[in-house]
Amino acid sequence: MLTFRNPVLPGCYPDPSICRAGEDFYLVTSSFAYYPGIPLFHSRDLVRWRQLTHVLNRPGCPSLEGLDVSDGVWAPTIRHHDGTFYVVSTVASGRRGSLTFVVTADDPAGPWSDPVPLEAEGIDPSLFFDDDGRCWFTACRDAAQPNGGGPGELWMRELDLRTLELVGPTHVLWHGAVRGAWVEAPHLYKRDGVYYLIAAEGGTEGNHSVTAARSGVVTGPYVTDPRSPLLTHRHRGPDEPIHNVGHADLVDTPDGETWAVTLGVRPIEGTHTLGREVFLVPVAWGPHGPVFAPESGGVRLSERLPSIASGGPEGDDAGVAGRVTFDEPVLGLEWNSLRGPVGDRVRPSAGGQGLDLDLAAEPLSSTGVPAFVGRRQQHVRFHARTRISFTATHPAEEAGVAVFQSQDRYATLALTVDAGGRAQAVLTVRDAGTSTRLASVPVSAGEAVLAVDGDEAGYTFRLKEPGAGQWTDLAGVERPFFSTERAGGFVGVFLGLYATGNGQAGHGRAHVHWFDYRPAGSDGPA
Repeated sequence: MLTFRNPVLPGCYPDPSICRAGEDFYLVTSSFAYYPGIPLFHSRDLVRWRQLTHVLNRPGCPSLEGLDVSDGVWAPTIRHHDGTFYVVSTVASGRRGSLTFVVTADDPAGPWSDPVPLEAEGIDPSLFFDDDGRCWFTACRDAAQPNGGGPGELWMRELDLRTLELVGPTHVLWHGAVRGAWVEAPHLYKRDGVYYLIAAEGGTEGNHSVTAARSGVVTGPYVTDPRSPLLTHRHRGPDEPIHNVGHADLVDTPDGETWAVTLGVRPIEGTHTLGREVFLVPVAWGPHGPVFAPESGGVRLSERLPSIASGGPEGDDAGVAGRVTFDEPVLGLEWNSLRGPVGDRVRPSAGGQGLDLDLAAEPLSSTGVPAFVGRRQQHVRFHARTRISFTATHPAEEAGVAVFQSQDRYATLALTVDAGGRAQAVLTVRDAGTSTRLASVPVSAGEAVLAVDGDEAGYTFRLKEPGAGQWTDLAGVERPFFSTERAGGFVGVFLGLYATGNGQAGHGRAHVHWFDYRPAGSDGPA
């Protein structure tokens, strides 16, 4: 039996949603406070994915400044109908939905329209196109009645496709299958005249699960599928390689198979740093509805190939690895900034080789838009290297490489100067508002190769000066320090480049000659 390796999108790609147009599949995920927002991928076989664009790639649509990294753009849904692609999503602030919007495109590669606000409360919006051409909008919100069966409820209104406005009455659909657990992530499907409502319950951590209800009428009422949860790893032990499974979306292949994309994490001794990743799961249909993972009952690291991929996968296009010299006029799609564009401060060098970063006053600990660009860590075992030239004029100025979990938790290895103006490299960790210097070494010139090596134990920081044959080991930071279990929130680690005056305006500029990211060999999670 031919197999593929899960996850199909490694690294921080939570809340996947999928649709099909002809023989092509398109997938989007949450992007939180990273910019551009909502990465969009294409595949022909559900296993190999290539990023096409970001749905939200223009300044100010919507504004993310002032937000925590784990707020921002949550849980988009992508659908295709009558030649048009639709994405609905929510901007969260303070862990609550603050703006729900819809965008459209004729070509999924873009351009996408400006966001159209919708009169909708809550989070996790979705769209369902019925056989009669009507479009139904669903989402989750706090229950309108105190004894409604749980703290959350799924609701529905019709979306007018001409005006992109919600119209008609609101229909409360369901309060979930698990009493006392928040119900979210609603997606509707229709099969043999029956409407199936798939949802997520139990929170986003160990009790995460996929639950379901059904109805003969699109507006309900919906009756709980007594088999719920239909997919979960909540009952599995700590040695299970995949945890926190949930937030599923279904798609049919041209040859009649059904598959689900779902999120999960790969913890090591109870903590994970890569974030929530995209896993692919087979689905069968029985007399009572969908049966997830019928062969195994769970999500597997090695799964049988979809029949449309019977020729076998040739590799993984989702993980962009290798040396980047920034010789293109724009950054690759794997690079993100925080909360907004930084093209005026971070841009490919005019000479066509390398990346220039102008000092920004905003530190990485701010909720503004620092001079920072990062890419997802996609492997537990990895090597990251960058060659940077920078000459600071005072100790507040620094430029270097960051292991970034959130504005409250990160580590930096940077070039700067001490109080006497002597060049040095400094390793610093930030934790809950406090910065701690772990190591500092003098450097003879304003240039060095900075390195971060990751494995199951932690992150080791090194540097090498020009012409030097040996690496200088500085210190290590234990891997769980960067984990979601320790830091909270909903995101995984990004590896990035930054330049800051730490609250002081400056006119300095750092030059990044290249950045290199490569996975290291592993028998376990890579």
